[in-house]
Amino acid sequence: QVQLVESGGGLVQAGGSLTLSCAASGRTFSRYLMGWFRQAPGKEREFVAAISRNGVTIYYLDSVKGRFTISRDNAKNTLYLQMNSLKPEDTAVYYCASDFGGRNFPSRKPTDYDYWGQGTQVTVSS
Repeated sequence: QVQLVESGGGLVQAGGSLTLSCAASGRTFSRYLMGWFRQAPGKEREFVAAISRNGVTIYYLDSVKGRFTISRDNAKNTLYLQMNSLKPEDTAVYYCASDFGGRNFPSRKPTDYDYWGQGTQVTVSS
């Protein structure tokens, strides 16, 4: 069993920044592939970013490249998402997720992830 708890969401003006955190417990964090996803009202859950166990392999949604940075601190069992130059279209509930399967590289598919946090709301005003 894995517990994931997101924090750091909030209301920010367009062009602003937020840093999301995801605290993990229950199993050895360094053994998980990790990802961030988001879901806006009336839309499907969308891949945002993913990171390998050692942090070397990273993938981003095209629309967040250059603005968002995913990172992890395995010593602190924590995943991060630094979000800069935020836009109103980034408004969504953001979720972190863990993949404890046998993949070598992180996935962009929500169905490949085993455990999810409860989500944190990010609202960007124009």
